[in-house]
Amino acid sequence: MKKSDENNLILRALRTEQGEGVELYSFFVPGDQIANFADISRVFRDENDVLAGFQRKEIKNHVKKIVDYLDNGNVIFPNSIILAFSPEVEFTQSRGQEPQGCLDVAKIGTLTIPIRPEGKRVAWIVDGQQRSIALANAKNNKIPVPVVAFVAPDLETQRAQFILVNKARPLPIRLINELLPEVNIHLPRDLSIRKIPSELCNLLNIDPQSPFYRIIDRESLRKTDQQGIINDTAIMEVIKKSINNPLGALSTFKGIGDTPTDIEGMYNTIVLFWRQVKEVFPKAWGLPPTESRLMHGTGIKALGVLMDRIISRVSHHQDTQEEIKKSLLAIASECAWTEGTWRGLGLKWNEIQNVPSHIRDLSDYLVRLDFECSKRKTK
Repeated sequence: MKKSDENNLILRALRTEQGEGVELYSFFVPGDQIANFADISRVFRDENDVLAGFQRKEIKNHVKKIVDYLDNGNVIFPNSIILAFSPEVEFTQSRGQEPQGCLDVAKIGTLTIPIRPEGKRVAWIVDGQQRSIALANAKNNKIPVPVVAFVAPDLETQRAQFILVNKARPLPIRLINELLPEVNIHLPRDLSIRKIPSELCNLLNIDPQSPFYRIIDRESLRKTDQQGIINDTAIMEVIKKSINNPLGALSTFKGIGDTPTDIEGMYNTIVLFWRQVKEVFPKAWGLPPTESRLMHGTGIKALGVLMDRIISRVSHHQDTQEEIKKSLLAIASECAWTEGTWRGLGLKWNEIQNVPSHIRDLSDYLVRLDFECSKRKTK
């Protein structure tokens, strides 16, 4: 590392390119320096419900273990920190003849990184958040740390790389799900499948006309006054199953061939059904899951199965909304969301747990009730 001034950090680095002309740099820097030029962009939503940032919150136990390791003394730290650079960094290639026979895959030179206040820095940590925090807090913080950085022109590119880099690591699935709608690049198939449910989940939570307005718990809302009560994973599972089930309420809106997916149609169908759920069960709606099993993961998933059945049965009616409401009212007396016992299950209302057997049993019971009521109606 060359001598730096107050406004810049100057380093020896290697420069190469990957993909369609994306600049990559590789260099070493003292561990305590990373926090001086790179920000941790934690995920949150601003006052307009726009998703900002992309990192998970600090994991204190993980950080402490790394600090303890570093402070043991004679240690090595070969794991690279991955950064996203803004285009403001400057690279000056070193002059001189290349050694004969040298593989020409990278250029050596000087990298100049502007030093800015926190929140305005030109680098963001894509992978290695916990390690960088540990390096800043450790006594043995001068150890040279390998860094690999790519130049990202915008936040979308940074998020995309963050998702792809962390895909095979123990990153919270809910964080990846929430970030997916903000990324428009080509993603691996298993991530792309989750993109539509996450997009719909976002819309349900920020639309004032949605029955789920402000009550879905998303990773970006953790420890804020906006924190919801319904787990977003449960909502997304309902949406995903309905899309993939040939008889699902949302499957008819799925894109085929050159026909694009009708997101608006899916959204309107979800709102149509769940608005009636909210009206038919007002005393159970909006309560914490500990007080209402309707807001519980099991209740949400079981009603998702019922949504597919009811919508497929009444969608041909002129007044679909009224038919949905009638179907729910027909089984309402048998539902024990906040008190009493589920007579067909032999379980008290608060004995229902978010386990596969209870989800399956409650789903089957609601469908059976609906089938019996609809059969009586046709006689």
